[in-house]
Amino acid sequence: MEILKELLDFSVLDVIDIVLVALLLYYVYKLIRGTVAINIFIGIVIFYLFFLLVDTLEMRMLSKILGGFMSVGIIALIVVFQPEIRKFLLMIGSTNFGKKSAILGRFQFLTSSVRKNNTNANDIVKAATKMASTKTGAIIILERNNNLDFLVETGDQMNIELTQPILESIFFKNSPLHDGAIIISNNIIKATRIILPVSNQKDIPAHFGLRHRAAIGITEKTDALAIVVSEESGQISYINNGAFIIYKNTQELIEKLEAELI
Repeated sequence: MEILKELLDFSVLDVIDIVLVALLLYYVYKLIRGTVAINIFIGIVIFYLFFLLVDTLEMRMLSKILGGFMSVGIIALIVVFQPEIRKFLLMIGSTNFGKKSAILGRFQFLTSSVRKNNTNANDIVKAATKMASTKTGAIIILERNNNLDFLVETGDQMNIELTQPILESIFFKNSPLHDGAIIISNNIIKATRIILPVSNQKDIPAHFGLRHRAAIGITEKTDALAIVVSEESGQISYINNGAFIIYKNTQELIEKLEAELI
């Protein structure tokens, strides 16, 4: 009865503590899902639970050995999860807190009035399909929660409402704006001719060029989405979280984009 009473004896601070831990775990999972890091994270959790079990059973020698690993574990975690830690800090520091929807979007379970990102995925995919048919190279970056204003300085700042013809005209081969990437935020083209950080991944297939490496690089470092049209093959690639996302047809690509643009 005493144990049950202690378990039911919750204070407001206990509830806040649980909610904050749940949010932290959610963001950690969101950052590392679909990557090799998720397997490392699961391994660390299993190791820590085993350490707690050994410590509870007072197995002194094994506890001391595992405790030695735990004492230097924080350094190992920083080394192993350096890209994820960088992305997490960037996500905190560059979040669009000025937008009401960006703040409320993190607490969707508390409100039903949060509006979706207004970016028109249908126009983007139609423009990409048209450019793919003529093998017109393009790289389109879709801003989500992370503010990409730090990249705007590398190109030309714009404030143009997104439409399919405008997208096609920007990447037209004789257009002065076709070099580099464009950034779209809430259905507004924020900037053109953007220079993106290039990924250092070693396992990217050789037939993918700088456009794809740049798209992978920005989606590794932020939560942005990327659409790339290959100038060589006309293939349309969808990249999220540093990985190529497979889709069956253009309709499925539109649905995937709409699902992420929240």
